[in-house]
Parts: sequence; C-alpha cells; structure tokens
Amino acid sequence: MSDTRKGWRRAAGLLGVVLATSILQPIVLVAVPLLILLGLEGRGTGAIVVAAIFGFFVVLAGPRDGLWFVERAWALIAGGVFAALATYVPHWRLTSRSMAAVGSAIVISGVFLTIRRGAWAAIDWQVTDHLRSGFATWLDVIAVLRDGEAVPPTLVTAIYQTVEAQAQLFPALMAIETMAALGLAWWVFGRVAPTEEKDVGTLRGFRFNDHLVWLMIAGLAMVALLPEDGGSRLGANVAVFMGSLYALRGIGVVVFVNGGLTFIGITMFALGILFAAPVVIGFTVLLGIADTWLDLRARAGAQAA
Repeated sequence: MSDTRKGWRRAAGLLGVVLATSILQPIVLVAVPLLILLGLEGRGTGAIVVAAIFGFFVVLAGPRDGLWFVERAWALIAGGVFAALATYVPHWRLTSRSMAAVGSAIVISGVFLTIRRGAWAAIDWQVTDHLRSGFATWLDVIAVLRDGEAVPPTLVTAIYQTVEAQAQLFPALMAIETMAALGLAWWVFGRVAPTEEKDVGTLRGFRFNDHLVWLMIAGLAMVALLPEDGGSRLGANVAVFMGSLYALRGIGVVVFVNGGLTFIGITMFALGILFAAPVVIGFTVLLGIADTWLDLRARAGAQAA
C-alpha cells in the first residue's frame, strides 16, 4: 500500500476518534491549531492563504455563548503549545507533543478555574446542558424516523445513560478529542505546507512514556478510595483518558504482532465492540499496560528474527 493511501487512512482514523469523542466542536479544535501552525510557517503560498482564510471564518462562526469562548480558549492554549513544541522540539513524537499540549492546557485551565470562583460550575453546567440538548434532538430524530411512534423506553434509557456518562466524563473525552484533533491538524498542515515530512505515525508503533502508567494507577485509586462528590470524578476522568490511550496501545500491539490490519480483523474487532465492548476494551487496555512492563512488540520482533 502506498504511503499516500496510508496517510489518508491514518487521517480518517484520527477524524473518527475526534467525531466519536466530540464534546467541543471538532472543526474548531482542528482549525485553531492549524491556523497557528500556518502562521508560524511564514510562507504565503496559495494553499496556505486559502486554508488560513477558511480556518479564520470557521473559528469566528457560531453563536457567542459561554461555550463558544471556552472552545476557542481551550483550542488556542492546546494549539499554541503544540505549535511551539513542533517548532522548538521537532524531534518529539507526535504523541508526545499532543499529550504535552493537552497536559499544558489542563494545567493552565486548572489555574484559571481555581482563581475564578464559580467558573468550573458554569462550564460544567454549559457542557451538560449542551449534551442534554443533543439528547433531546436525537429523540426527535428517532421519533420522525418512526413516523411519530413513541420511542421505546429501553432506547430512551440507554441514550440518557450515555449522555449522563458523557457529562461526567467530558474532561477526559475532551482531552482525547483534542489529541486526535491536533494530530489531524498536523496532517492537514503537512498537506498545505509540505516543506518537510510531517508524519502522524502508525498504529502499530503507537506508544508513550511508560511512567504514565502511574497516572492510570492514581486515577483508579481515586475512584476506589475517594467519595463520589469528592475526587472520584477526577479519578474517573484520569482513568478513562489513560485507559483510552492504553487501549490504543494494546491495539497497536495486536496490529504489530499480526503484521498489519486486515479486513477480517477489522470486521471482527467491530463486531466485538458491538456485542462485547467491555470485554474487548478491557483486553486491549490490559494488553497496553502489559506492553509498558514487558515491551511486547520488542519481544515479538526478537522472536520473529
């Protein structure tokens, strides 16, 4: 398979993650970092000018409510740190730059929320209200598709539980969405300003600092030991964020061992997620954590040699 086709597949995968975890507007999370990267490029080629104009209008679009400012402030912080790291430490892996950018955005936002009393409660309410409004819209769409018939209570309950879980875990989902959006912005940047290779990496090689396993352990400990109205929610968000990364790392191990992705493998994984999501996700998370301690891909490569 050509490198171009592989690049499009990786971009499609990043876009899928952004859409699947979207809490903030995905296009804003991609457009703001892209605009910063284009601004630092310094070359006014036609592609850069067109992309900059389009991104500028995307960033300014939408109703100017509280969430509008939150989205753009978050994207500006994460995108700015990401662009700075891409400029001053270009040897860092994309994963490392993305995680550092998200971590910096969390710290800076945390300082602001600590100083500004009531800011967190306001943001939490706005995001929850946004998600619940989407829940109502989904119910209306389903009712229309069913020709006005009442939506089955089981389906209503399932969607409601999903929305409430999203509301509780939106910081983790937003962090995952931002990491994927930064990767997608980097990929687009490499297409409109191809002055050098801007690879988004491969799934089979996905990894990150092994010491971050302690962050996962800390999150689980907070869930188990702290009350729900205390640090339990914080711990759950930490565990979900790190668990998602370890699940992706575990999938990378499977892809490496199998020598790549096949249509049958993708189909079986999709069916597993559909019918036994907890089992499949739990297995990939454990496999990713095991790779931290055992370096499974190095062992598999040594045996193959």
